Amino acid sequence: MRLRARVCCYYSQDKEAEAVAKALSPDNVGGKGVKVRTVRRGKEVITTIEMEGRIETLLATLDDLLACTEVAEGLSTL
Repeated sequence: MRLRARVCCYYSQDKEAEAVAKALSPDNVGGKGVKVRTVRRGKEVITTIEMEGRIETLLATLDDLLACTEVAEGLSTL
């Protein structure tokens, strides 16, 4: 099954969005059959995940993404 998800996060400052997008950019490397792409558009950070496989795998990937986003947000406020 072909699956796709998009996560959009909005920030109050361009600087914070830029820091989060840069922190997530190493995660743009997906495993076999998984494509992850993170871009910043102003104060918005958009991550798109496309994959071929099971919904459980997509949910696990989204969980990892959100955990990494939470860490990046914490670091950007230091």
